[in-house]
Amino acid sequence: MSVLFTAKATSRGGRAGTVRSDDGVIDFQLANPRALNGDGGNGTNPESLFAAGYSACFNSALGLVAGEKIKVDPVVSAEVSLLKDESDNGFKLSVILNVDISGISQEEAESLVEKAHQVCPYSKATRGNIDVELKVNAN
Repeated sequence: MSVLFTAKATSRGGRAGTVRSDDGVIDFQLANPRALNGDGGNGTNPESLFAAGYSACFNSALGLVAGEKIKVDPVVSAEVSLLKDESDNGFKLSVILNVDISGISQEEAESLVEKAHQVCPYSKATRGNIDVELKVNAN
């Protein structure tokens, strides 16, 4: 494999610190959500950043597998949950990808989403590691 692109980001201070990309485009204050006994603050969190990346990448994968034959303009939202892992007293993630596609049948939409799930780099990285649920709505 050849490297096409490398992104770099650096965090300081953990979940209540900061994160900044080397190009400066991402420069966020992080804050623990109230659900994690944080103050909620004016910052984002690692789960939101992961959800943003996964939803954008998956949306692009849908365009790739649809190709020129099928014109789609999907809307993808990712719900990333932080879970308590009782097996090791640690934590783990789960994801629900909600995909809305108009102009094609439910069956076609489900087929495209499954194909996208096979080629999306985020899906490949998470496969076998975390639970990813695909919810498809053709409207």
